Amino acid sequence: MIRVRGQRRAPAPDATAAAGPAGPGRGVPRPGARRAAAALAAAVALAAAAGCGIRTTTVPVDAGPAPSRVPCTLSGKETATSSQPQLPVRVYLVCASALEAVDRTVTVSEGRTGDRVRTARLLLGELLEQPSATEREAGFTSLVRGPLTLSPARDGDPAGTLRLSRQPGDLPAAALAQVVCTLAESPAAAGSGTVVLAGPGDDAPRGYRCTDSVRQRPDTALPTADLPIPAPAS
Repeated sequence: MIRVRGQRRAPAPDATAAAGPAGPGRGVPRPGARRAAAALAAAVALAAAAGCGIRTTTVPVDAGPAPSRVPCTLSGKETATSSQPQLPVRVYLVCASALEAVDRTVTVSEGRTGDRVRTARLLLGELLEQPSATEREAGFTSLVRGPLTLSPARDGDPAGTLRLSRQPGDLPAAALAQVVCTLAESPAAAGSGTVVLAGPGDDAPRGYRCTDSVRQRPDTALPTADLPIPAPAS
């Protein structure tokens, strides 16, 4: 009889050992790995939101009230209370970086309303004064500063010349624009709206014009006008 040798049966492997080390996509991840993955996902989402311009906070931001607009308008003209004659005048003040006309009523000495030089001095005095409380509340200001006076023409000056105690070119551009535009709409103008100004020295007078561009941008150089050459004295 031939005896057949049987094979020994190997013991069943342990279930834990058979599973082996956890690889990618196998097994159950450890708690620490889950927390790290969650933190990484949150960081990626935060970076994506910032890159897209999405605000990451829901806390309301108070930007304050909207800026108010300067009206640059007055409900009525400024009126001087006096028993002496009243003269309606128009002066140009600065408001919102532009020149705006302001109508006033001023007191004048009786019998002197038709004097061209006196009218010019009156208007210059109005520009030298600080605007009234009502005008300031509306945004108006004056850049004309003293000391600044005005005198009539000298011999040999072109007709209608007014001489200032300072050179016109030494005044701030906006202040000179106020003077020119105010005088241009008054009897003090030499004609055709041209204002002829000179300083206290021997410099020749120059003619200035108040244009729309000057009123819109008074800080720029004023346009000048050609003046007739006065005839020599005989």
